Amino acid sequence: MDVIIQKKATIHLYTFLVSKMISSLGANVYTFGISMYILAMTGSAFSFAANLIFSIIPRTIISPIAGILVDRYSRKSIVLLGQLGVILSITSLLIFSMLAELSLLAIYVTTIIYSISSTFSMIAFTASIGNLVDPSRIQKAMSFNQLSLSIAGIGGPLIGGMLFGFVSVETFFMINIVAYVMAFLLESTLDFKFFSNSESIPNSKESVFQSMKASVAYVKTKPVISKLLMLIFWLNLFFASVTVGASFIFVEVLEIEYKLVGMIEAAGAVGMLLMALYLARRSKLKYPLLFSKRALLALSLLVGAYAIPLITPLPAGSVFFYYLLNMFLFGSSLVLTNTPIGIIIQTEVEESYRGRIYGIIEMCAMALTPLGTLIFGLLYDVIPAQYILIICSIALALTIFFLMPSTFIHSIYPELKRNTSSNPHEVFEKKKQFNECNEKVDEIKRTTNPTTHPFR
Repeated sequence: MDVIIQKKATIHLYTFLVSKMISSLGANVYTFGISMYILAMTGSAFSFAANLIFSIIPRTIISPIAGILVDRYSRKSIVLLGQLGVILSITSLLIFSMLAELSLLAIYVTTIIYSISSTFSMIAFTASIGNLVDPSRIQKAMSFNQLSLSIAGIGGPLIGGMLFGFVSVETFFMINIVAYVMAFLLESTLDFKFFSNSESIPNSKESVFQSMKASVAYVKTKPVISKLLMLIFWLNLFFASVTVGASFIFVEVLEIEYKLVGMIEAAGAVGMLLMALYLARRSKLKYPLLFSKRALLALSLLVGAYAIPLITPLPAGSVFFYYLLNMFLFGSSLVLTNTPIGIIIQTEVEESYRGRIYGIIEMCAMALTPLGTLIFGLLYDVIPAQYILIICSIALALTIFFLMPSTFIHSIYPELKRNTSSNPHEVFEKKKQFNECNEKVDEIKRTTNPTTHPFR
């Protein structure tokens, strides 16, 4: 029976990887194609930004509600209905473009429906990872999740760039439809309750407010989760200093060529890809929270390292390679941070609350993306970039030490404190025991010595 369970869990693991990779790749190709089409059709940056806004706002609003529904109803049904909503929204846009001229209004309406549908599907799927695979392979599943996103991040713009200008926008729609249909078929074969251990079923009669109140009360009983949620909030805000500042520094301050800027930004995706492969193959992390803390501290240093070429001029030609390495390490450290956090949420949060926790995380991430972009977009216009980066680096490190002090880590993993204990009293006692043991061994040797044995 164990062999059959392990075999099915393995099938789940790789089906999850393939379906996630296909749908993410199709989504990135579509996003690239529709973005380029809007710019080509209107020549307006505002029209392009409006499409982004219509994608972010629905996700921000709907995420907590999606999390509640994911915890109340069948997660498999929500995943499949979400995928079906994406397929129908893009199919409707494809049919509309064949019957009439494609308009911005039609694109914006599709973007809203697409965003809502994918939010439900994504939260339900992520919350179900712990039910699809056995506990020993959650790390591999979370690594595969990062791996699929990395491949889609690299391949989506690459495929979209090769196709744009050579094929019609309808082709981009069809690629997305085919990708989501394949993902839909693969996900329909998964058993979303295979490793379910939830004995309590949430009250479906609760109002949305009552359900959110219950999730907040639950988080308060989980110190690790509450601190992680606060940490995720501040991380999304501080990391905007890099996402906004990187392009500004490369293009406006250092005047690096656009093709080299593209290579630098791609290095981050390559770092994420390689590190996801590494975590998928390595043994299970023994102390994921400590591992994540160290990765976060490395990230805070890398944020400050962005400022070095702005403070101290580097040799000619070396700036490109410096930022190439920095971006590679930044992408790698992101995976080393996100994967352990994902493992902790999957293992520490009860199944009946997991959807709501992921809904809160998604809401925070989506809300802080435009807010962080706006704040740092304004700051980079009035304050030198190096000062912003150094301040954010220090603030990020202080936030990590404040929310995840050594005492808190040791309270979660008491064995760490025992392993690193240097209490003089404990050392003295151990030495005393060792000496007593040696004296007993010497006594035994004397009594069994041939020269003193009574029968010799």
